[in-house]
Amino acid sequence: MSKSLPKRPSKAATKNKSSAHHTPEIEELMIAKPGTRMAAILYDGMLILALLFLVGTVLTVIGTLLTMNTGTESSQAQSLPRWYQNLIMTPSFMLTLVGFYGLFWRRGGQTLGMQTWRLKTVNSNGHLLTWGQSFKRILAASIMPLIFGIIGSIIGGSRPILLTSVFLGFVFNYAFCLFNPRGLAVQDMLSNTITLKMPKTENEGLWRVIRNRKQSK
Repeated sequence: MSKSLPKRPSKAATKNKSSAHHTPEIEELMIAKPGTRMAAILYDGMLILALLFLVGTVLTVIGTLLTMNTGTESSQAQSLPRWYQNLIMTPSFMLTLVGFYGLFWRRGGQTLGMQTWRLKTVNSNGHLLTWGQSFKRILAASIMPLIFGIIGSIIGGSRPILLTSVFLGFVFNYAFCLFNPRGLAVQDMLSNTITLKMPKTENEGLWRVIRNRKQSK
């Protein structure tokens, strides 16, 4: 009796086995480093400053027309009332920041600067942030600059000292990552959100997200 020949593997099985050996390794998600985060903020900072300048200019013109008598000489120049600066301009600047980050975080989890450095901000469940979570994260990021600013005003009170103190508070948010076991920033912990470094294969840009959503409608 002749021995039965062993069955040859099918072409599909051979192809699957071969492709399994050549499958590239998937890069793991990791918490973003403080240096990378600050680099992304510098990218976004130019756009944010332009937005704040535009909002400030518009509010200054409106406030001047509504609250002051304008003169024709430089000696007649006046400052806007403190109540207008504190109750109108400051909240407007805060809402501009919330609108900027909230729009980008809700759309794809990435601002333009974050997209450049493959960063993505999500909540503790891995989902995109809501407007409430975005506002909470921005408030959390403002706590340390505010505390440092108050300390600076007590120490000196001059404008350079105040600005330097606020900047140090901003840096502290990210320097905290170096001492936190998980590498979280202050705003990460207080708002229960996280900023991740995305793999190249999974880094989906903001405009691609918007385009895909429009096509799916």
